[in-house]
Amino acid sequence: MREYDVAVIGGGIIGGSILRELTKYKLSVCLLEKEADVAMGQSRANSGIVHAGFDAAEGSLKAKFNVAGNRMMKGYAEELGVKYKNNGSLVVAFSEEEMQAITALKARGEKNGVPRLEILNAEELREKEPNISQEALGALYAPTGGIVCPYGLTIAAIGNAMDNGAELFTEFEVSQIEKTKKGFTVSAVDGREISCKLIVNCAGYASGKIGAIAGDSSIRVGGRRGEYILLDRESGNFVSHTLFFAPTKLGKGILVSPTVDGNLLLGPTAEEIPENDTSTSAAGLASVLEKAKKMCPAVPVYNAITSFAGVRAYNDRHDFIIEESATVAGLINCAGIESPGLTAAPAIAEYVVGELVGKKLSLKKNENFHGRREAELHFQSLTVEEKNAVIAKDPAYGKIVCRCEQISEGEIVRAIHENPPARSVDAVKRRTRAGMGRCQGGFCQPHVAEILARELGIPFEEVKKSGKGSELVKGEIK
Repeated sequence: MREYDVAVIGGGIIGGSILRELTKYKLSVCLLEKEADVAMGQSRANSGIVHAGFDAAEGSLKAKFNVAGNRMMKGYAEELGVKYKNNGSLVVAFSEEEMQAITALKARGEKNGVPRLEILNAEELREKEPNISQEALGALYAPTGGIVCPYGLTIAAIGNAMDNGAELFTEFEVSQIEKTKKGFTVSAVDGREISCKLIVNCAGYASGKIGAIAGDSSIRVGGRRGEYILLDRESGNFVSHTLFFAPTKLGKGILVSPTVDGNLLLGPTAEEIPENDTSTSAAGLASVLEKAKKMCPAVPVYNAITSFAGVRAYNDRHDFIIEESATVAGLINCAGIESPGLTAAPAIAEYVVGELVGKKLSLKKNENFHGRREAELHFQSLTVEEKNAVIAKDPAYGKIVCRCEQISEGEIVRAIHENPPARSVDAVKRRTRAGMGRCQGGFCQPHVAEILARELGIPFEEVKKSGKGSELVKGEIK
């Protein structure tokens, strides 16, 4: 049985950021993820918004870590080689009542420490966003808002942690956690076991379940399903800021926003669900379209290329739970980390490791820690001269596999072999964008599967789309 100082359960942005922060110290650490890849839960189906911090209640953990994380995000993304854009956000008001609401949001944001907030009138709003509805009366402008790729950031944080010695166990579905004299023994459904001194529970929607397995039944987590529609890059410049409606008790509502990869994103809905259901519905997608058209009547929905849904975990305290369990010593719970969890992740990681883990274990600086991760090549964005230089070193970059996104074989091979390694077609897609374009993998998927089979040294029929049971083919018919 392998022994560790700290085991992090949950391979999303919170778990990944904490794992990376732990490797800054001389600790043996591992990440336990129940799925076949990381970033498979909230961090996969996420709007990717870097929130400014004006809507969280003053004095809450959400407010504290949102504002701190926002200040850190540009440097954090740069270190990890991930795209980030400070595009600013606008909370748009459509009535006098909503104008009063966004004025209150401005006051709250200023108390939270959000800089340079401004109320715009209708004319000023349309100068910034010409495609906004004529019914809009004004907006709260937050210039510190931004956008980032949520799964890209998660993958990079975990990959950097692995480069610095952390170990990753995928398809490790926790079935039992036993308290021992030294800490814990954690067992998986398939019989694998690890031992550790501390557990950091970052299991998202399953964080209540993990807490209960460990002996702490105090965490009650629910889920809200959010459905999205993604538009082709052709529509990516339709708006330049992230556009919000005034928030409700269920969340920040439908948004219209560019993504860092040049698409246009509409959504999400907010529907209470009894289980982790990520299916989309006709009613949900119709709601997204209705709201998006209210914000921007001319939104080019004809350029929609896919729809998807994610489940946002929340807890009955209506704030982040970030604390050592009151009943199970050594169990650190990070639960109910809904929006703005992505923004808050770097700040949460520093707090969890410095304040909570630091009270239990001696934190000695790891002088060999290397925090910079080489950025993805993004071959399609290079000049002709730069492309020729890359191809001269590795001819695989001269073979375009995904025509929609112009992704080369060299980029796919790199994704298969760097940390955390891509082991499925969808894992390759999340790392390289091969299959994320207009045809959604209709043409490139077989070629990606061939490259996976070759690089992993497995038969083609063993290549999976995502995880167990998702093999693309059963065998030859001729």
